[in-house]
Amino acid sequence: MKLHYSPLVALLLGCLSGSAWSASPQDLARLGKDLTPVGAQKGGNQDGTIPAFAGNQAAPAGWAWGKPRGDFWPYRSEKPLFVIDASNVDKYADKLTPGQIQMLKQVKGYTMPVYPTHRECGLPDFVLENTKEGAASSAIGKDGWSLAKATLPGVPFPVPSTGIEVMWNWLMRYQSAGIDEPASYEYVSPRPGGGNPIIVRAKQIYYFPWGGKGRHAPQDNGGLQMGNYYGYTEPAALAGQGVIQRYYFDKDADSYYYFTGQRRVRRLPSYTYDSPLIGYENEYPADSGWVFMGNPDRFDWRLVGKKEIYVPYNNFAMQNFNAKLADATGPNAVNASMRRYELHRVWEIEGTVKSGVRHSTPKKVLYVDEDSWLVALGDDYDAQGKIWKEKENFVAPQWEIGACVPVADVFNDLVSGRYLLDQTVVGTGMDMKFFPPGSNDPRLTESYFTGENLGTISER
Repeated sequence: MKLHYSPLVALLLGCLSGSAWSASPQDLARLGKDLTPVGAQKGGNQDGTIPAFAGNQAAPAGWAWGKPRGDFWPYRSEKPLFVIDASNVDKYADKLTPGQIQMLKQVKGYTMPVYPTHRECGLPDFVLENTKEGAASSAIGKDGWSLAKATLPGVPFPVPSTGIEVMWNWLMRYQSAGIDEPASYEYVSPRPGGGNPIIVRAKQIYYFPWGGKGRHAPQDNGGLQMGNYYGYTEPAALAGQGVIQRYYFDKDADSYYYFTGQRRVRRLPSYTYDSPLIGYENEYPADSGWVFMGNPDRFDWRLVGKKEIYVPYNNFAMQNFNAKLADATGPNAVNASMRRYELHRVWEIEGTVKSGVRHSTPKKVLYVDEDSWLVALGDDYDAQGKIWKEKENFVAPQWEIGACVPVADVFNDLVSGRYLLDQTVVGTGMDMKFFPPGSNDPRLTESYFTGENLGTISER
């Protein structure tokens, strides 16, 4: 694959790993000029397959929350430019990740429909203002992984020079002050050769203390980065169980689990990183949500460069809550009719597990969209250096908050032959809802995301 390096990245890659670099005033001066306010190349590519950045997409006329978004998208009638499959994968290999190539060659009937590219993932003005304000002063902590200084909500490092800076751009993606999902599904395909799928239905709430208007620092709210509540409602064996997790900017996460049989909340100090989540037959490591979530401290993150890749984008089908879950779940993979790929420029970062630290996937490669700083794709490697899982985030604009977010994700296990479709509202009849800045919802408080409160809100 052909790599495209900025002069700054080329300088970085020629130096010793682990060296500290900061974006120069000259690079930061490019923001809003040849670079977008968050650091993407504003222009298109030479052959015209990637257009210039078009600016943030406004809500289409007639759309309101509760209506299927894809029915109002201006480009909803587009047809694929071409479809990649096992017969022509080599022709397009320079625009595919190793995991995508293996999926196309290994999974029977797997295809990738490629559509015209649209670059309309932007951010609200107040997030752009914070990005400009904090770009020159954002800093990684002395431990080499924590976020010590940033102006939030904003993109901490719009001109990144290290892999960990790109990682924090992803972790600080703007999604409003919180997300309410009254219902979502996780689906694990049956074992090859027989068996039943695992279908889990749950309710979720995400809380981002720094997501409201104004200027927030990582040290605010006790250093809380994110709070998450997940309550199982199906199947019957899991219904009533729940978990609350608290992620921080500079220390280990806290996890609390409510067990219905015991009617007690227990602290699970190791329910993070590669620990398997309860109920998924070892197909869901804790840090796999949204391709990667949680603390990035177990890996050394190397900035590889920038390249053009076919990534999931404008995936309104995966947010169609009126569709049936069966519309999305094929025998070997998420159905191609629900997947849309576009050619975009992405940053590639490679994480290798640190010396003296263990992880079931000692190498991770992430591909991060330059316009939104959303992780679009990820490849997990096993201890033998072979690709274990190919992972994808399905990205779509959320007009009410002026930003794009992942609306579902999938982990394709190339060893077991199974896949897990994660956190999708398809089949639920209810869309996800974002909390606007200044929302006074009583759940958007630090005290809601505690072990004590988990016992209070659990129902069995």
